[in-house]
Amino acid sequence: MATHEEETHKKFIDLERYGYQKERRDHWDRISRESNNPARPGAFYHQLLEKYYQFLIPPGLRILELGCGQGDLLASLRPSIGVGVDFSGEAICCGSKRHPDLLFVQADAHDFSFKGTFDVIVFSDLVNDLWDVQCVFENLRPLCHRRTRLIMNFYNNLWRVPLSVVKQLGLGASVLNQNWFSPHDVLNLLGLSGFEVFKLIPAILFPLQVPFVSSFANRFLANILPFKWVTLTNYVVARPAPDQVQTSFSETPSISVIIPAKNESGNIEGILKRMPDLGNNSELVFVEGNSSDNTYETIKRLIEEFPERTCRLYRQPARGKGDAVRLGFEKAKGDVLIILDADLTVPPEDLPRFIHALVSGGGEFINGVRLVYPTGEKAMRFFNIMGNKFFSLMFSWLLGQPIKDTLCGTKALWKRDYELIAANRAYFGDFDPFGDFDLLFGAAKLNLKIVEMPIRYRFRTYGTSNISRWRHGLALFKMVFFAAKGIKFI
Repeated sequence: MATHEEETHKKFIDLERYGYQKERRDHWDRISRESNNPARPGAFYHQLLEKYYQFLIPPGLRILELGCGQGDLLASLRPSIGVGVDFSGEAICCGSKRHPDLLFVQADAHDFSFKGTFDVIVFSDLVNDLWDVQCVFENLRPLCHRRTRLIMNFYNNLWRVPLSVVKQLGLGASVLNQNWFSPHDVLNLLGLSGFEVFKLIPAILFPLQVPFVSSFANRFLANILPFKWVTLTNYVVARPAPDQVQTSFSETPSISVIIPAKNESGNIEGILKRMPDLGNNSELVFVEGNSSDNTYETIKRLIEEFPERTCRLYRQPARGKGDAVRLGFEKAKGDVLIILDADLTVPPEDLPRFIHALVSGGGEFINGVRLVYPTGEKAMRFFNIMGNKFFSLMFSWLLGQPIKDTLCGTKALWKRDYELIAANRAYFGDFDPFGDFDLLFGAAKLNLKIVEMPIRYRFRTYGTSNISRWRHGLALFKMVFFAAKGIKFI
């Protein structure tokens, strides 16, 4: 039972919060009545925000936006179900007329509740205005399923003085006193509230519309040092922190191991003998790729000699490992897809680790890493190591997540995610000879949590590598260029 002093203190806090919220509600009601002018201050900034959110959020998802205003940003994301929440009655009234296909709710974000979950929850410049940010974050947990994404942007506190000057000059949006958070502050509050952050993206260096200058500053300079330290806003992508529950393989979904094989006849028996038990619903999908030895015939014969294994064999009509992997994924029946190179440089015995990381929720795209443990003698040549390190730095910068090894053949992901990656493949161009970059770019575009799985890389005991160091290296440079255009310089 609360004491009189505690009740008095609570009433004081409630009154203080009520006054804070009322001041803002009245302010945004007034702004909503005046905001029909497309040339209003801040209009170009909001156009840039829409562009970034459209890049981060594919259409057709169930989206909730808190602090939605009149719903222009939410409508631009083309949700299958769009719910906009704002405490301004004027904003809600205007939004309902402008976007009748959206559902608008007048409510305070601190107290909002809804029956159901969302794929994406959007906060655009909202944390700057909230009374209790942690309370709002915690209030969102019942609205999230396991794969929900919380995507927000908030001002860089280095812009506190410049924005004050711009406001005085009448060039920026009218705002009241703000919360000024550093990225660390927001990431810490999300962690305290049960969310895991895996992307922090600086954006918008020049929020005014000036021909050439705006485009050059926002598309290019904002992505390189030292300019990205002083961008106007920071984007954060987070997900509900997974419950790290131990999962036995009898409880896992069905598993498909895709094994591209070209000139690997001497390794096939080792694969079938060494493959660990991945559950009753596992299968091995061999894709033979125009071998000059008898790889296809060897696979066909050994499948009959190992009837306890569920195996299928396909002959690749085109060329390249990437094409073989895509054919294997297309034919796979499992819920989980894993690539295992037939050269056995990655041990089949390591595959259960990939499955556990994926099924437990530790990650949504598990990428093998050969550069953590010492490699086996002669397993990787010096220039290959240098090339891998260079491309790992480039990809970490491009994707906004640490990528230590871009060319390890072993990767695991959910089939439903692969289908989304395949549906959006044209965004980056369909010319990846390996398949690795196609998957990494697609996973990053879908905001999947990429987790790296260190493995010990072995020296191949049969055959020679199918990779041409210099010719394929040039192809990688080409892919990096196209990815930069599609991911960084948007």
